[in-house]
Amino acid sequence: MTNSLRPYGQHKAPLPPVQPPAEGVPSPRPPQSSPETSGASSPGAGRAAPRDAFFDNAKYLAIVLVAMGHAWEPLTDYSRSAEALYMVVYTFHMPAFIVISGYFSRSFDMRPDRLRRLVTGVAVPYVVFEVAYSLFKRWADDDPSHPISLLDPWYLTWFLVALFIWRLTTPLWKIVRRPVPLALAIAVLATVSPDIGDDLDLQRVLQFLPFFVVGLVLKPEHFQLVRRREVRILSVPVFAAALAVAYWAAPRMASTWFYHRDSTQELGHPWWTGVVMTLALFGCSMVLTACFFAWVPRRRTWFTVLGAGTLYGYLLHGFVAKGSRIWGWYDTYTWLHHPLGEVFLTVFAAALITALCTPPVQRLFRFAMEPKMEWAFKRDAAELARERSRAESRERARA
Repeated sequence: MTNSLRPYGQHKAPLPPVQPPAEGVPSPRPPQSSPETSGASSPGAGRAAPRDAFFDNAKYLAIVLVAMGHAWEPLTDYSRSAEALYMVVYTFHMPAFIVISGYFSRSFDMRPDRLRRLVTGVAVPYVVFEVAYSLFKRWADDDPSHPISLLDPWYLTWFLVALFIWRLTTPLWKIVRRPVPLALAIAVLATVSPDIGDDLDLQRVLQFLPFFVVGLVLKPEHFQLVRRREVRILSVPVFAAALAVAYWAAPRMASTWFYHRDSTQELGHPWWTGVVMTLALFGCSMVLTACFFAWVPRRRTWFTVLGAGTLYGYLLHGFVAKGSRIWGWYDTYTWLHHPLGEVFLTVFAAALITALCTPPVQRLFRFAMEPKMEWAFKRDAAELARERSRAESRERARA
């Protein structure tokens, strides 16, 4: 969603040459070293390990699928094929983001520098974009009564709220005996609890929680496993079967199940349906997420650098996606509902999100996404001690 995927501290298990990604998925920070990522927080630490192209590639490809899904949404009422493709993509694109986010949260604790990054990289962008989206809605939809509420995330900002809450609960998940079954139980209970309400989009926070916890318990060898050649081959018929099932289910099943934002009762189904659907969708999402990771390139590509700017693309493309609905583009330009129009929308969405992930856009909007805000925080005593130690070392060297 600053650098929300950056691993905190030193990992006990050796990682693949993992990049220091950002404070969540998507992440904005370009591949570069910083005092926090280069290990400056520990005496004698060396340079930061180079970013792992695999994770940057995965984030970029997933954010492209997010943009495509938003472009396809208005087409699903007219095209069964678009609805099927939409359902398949929505089964795994956010779970993939969330799994990676959890994976890079494994070493998170309540250390002051990490809490500062959580505030500046997640909480502050949430406030900025929640206000910006609300003002945009007022202007674009001529709706001056639209409220600005930090308790009711609008459109894409729910992910930042969720990431903030998940990250804060990380130390708890590291001490429980069976974290994934517990997280699934919480998700099931949320699904059948209509009284949770809309504050902070807690339904989504709780229903997507198992994917974050899965990321916390994953090890590097699990990613190596899904990248084996036989898994890549097997993923092709799996995706084909998923598309076939989605095509069959499109007229029979509401796609709102994949948003995880409502309880079962609010969707008009008996409570036990939520239990079954939560477990079934979790299984399907994990299978398709593994298949997605299997096809992510491991080498550096032309789009690898864009994986470091996915937060920018994620939040900024929301203005275009919402504007297209408010201004009635899909109703005005009816040719968009024809096959060539659908292809055009797909290409346009991919091109737009790619442009919004580029370094120039990152530099332009870094003030909102990654503010330093040094004025807002006390200096960490350990950091001050390290600075004094370095200054004394320089003085001794000059003497």
